[in-house]
Amino acid sequence: MGSRRFVRAHLVFFFILIAACGPTFNAMGVDRFPRPQFSTVHELPTITTPDPRASTIEYVDVAALAVALCLACYFVLKTRSRRGVLLLTIASLLYFGFYRKGCVCPIGSLQNVVLAFSDSSYVVPLAVIAFFMLPLVFALFFGRVFCAAVCPLGAIQDVVVIKPVRLPASLNRLLGTIPYIYLGLAVLMVASGIGFIICRFDPFVGFFRMDGPVPTLVFGAVLLIMGVFVARPYCRFLCPYGVLLGFMSRFSWRHATITPTDCIQCRLCEDSCPFDAIVKPTPAELPESREKGVRRLALIILAMPLAIGLGAWAASRLDSVVARADSRVAIAERVSLEDIGAVDGTILESDSFRETGESPATLIGTSLATRKAARIGGWILGGFVGAIVCMRLMGLSMYRKVKDYQPDRELCLSCARCFSSCPHEQQLRKERQRVGGSVKESSSSSSSVRNAERDERSSSSKKVLNANQDVTELGKRKRVHASS
Repeated sequence: MGSRRFVRAHLVFFFILIAACGPTFNAMGVDRFPRPQFSTVHELPTITTPDPRASTIEYVDVAALAVALCLACYFVLKTRSRRGVLLLTIASLLYFGFYRKGCVCPIGSLQNVVLAFSDSSYVVPLAVIAFFMLPLVFALFFGRVFCAAVCPLGAIQDVVVIKPVRLPASLNRLLGTIPYIYLGLAVLMVASGIGFIICRFDPFVGFFRMDGPVPTLVFGAVLLIMGVFVARPYCRFLCPYGVLLGFMSRFSWRHATITPTDCIQCRLCEDSCPFDAIVKPTPAELPESREKGVRRLALIILAMPLAIGLGAWAASRLDSVVARADSRVAIAERVSLEDIGAVDGTILESDSFRETGESPATLIGTSLATRKAARIGGWILGGFVGAIVCMRLMGLSMYRKVKDYQPDRELCLSCARCFSSCPHEQQLRKERQRVGGSVKESSSSSSSVRNAERDERSSSSKKVLNANQDVTELGKRKRVHASS
């Protein structure tokens, strides 16, 4: 508990530091020279991205996000209402998804924040910083309530969860490594100036905007069909922002619990979670001896430098593949092939470049710089992935004593599905309904409620007293009969 509080305090300081830097980022965007004015007869094509919002309306979106997060905390931690979470999910899907067309979203804002740190000339709007930070701050204090009912990408998947199935634990762990790789790759491509791959390959934004590339729409449709049986596949096995939310949630101050009181280990909650995010109690006999687990842990620690080195080397070999995601690199390769006569004819992209009047040498120099940045970033990304794989294997080798069934703070999406499976929760709801019904029949005042509870306790005491008297009288009769 002390270490968790220590980490939480440092994370709060980090968020305050980023918030303090927000005005500095905006100050860098002040125009120092008049903007040039161009006149042309060219008609711009219709774009699918939403038009920029006015700054005041952007703050309305930020306020809506804050209110939605507060409501999610209220429904999950206070009322423990799955119905409230579901209604908020639908509202968030309609507003942040179809009305706001999925932009700006905290998942995509991750790239804007990375670009601000890697490029000093880039300006991050305060609204984007707020969208990035608010879900993380709430996760640090209350768990992943953003995933529960506020995220539009999670909401569109949650409404199609009809008949979820459990995946094997080994497959869950293997697929759970992909978000870390996706996060590292997104940071690499932004820092290298290649592009925003999270937004480019967003599987559901095409549905929100009613338009988009056909491959992306097909990919989103496949995820939704898969989500009928495998709950929220994008959230669990792809979302890079979920890595940060899960890390913050591990140190959360308050988190959703399965039972409102003590766990009776009825095991009814095991099948209620479609995300396999419930931690079972530690068995009395471990599946393997402690010595074997210690030896495997030592081997993983010794192999960790080798895994980091191999991962870094392998990822650095993919610099050409990663760099080609930048259109400038692809055009530079095409222009070079055309200049040496390796290909016949030209293409639209190469013709457009030649019409700009820029020298091929400059384009090739930019392409080489991009490849160099991708190679250096590949070393970092590969080492990061190697370290993540080793640390996840280390987690499997360490057994933590768990007394009761409880949600996994890192994986739990706080969807409130497990609440109704607990007998204590069911009994508590029945008592609330009964007390509420008695209040409606008599009076809505608080004194009537207290009188009803006092009468119930009095009648219960009388029943217990009568039962004790009956037992005493029966004992006397038995003694009289035995003496005779």
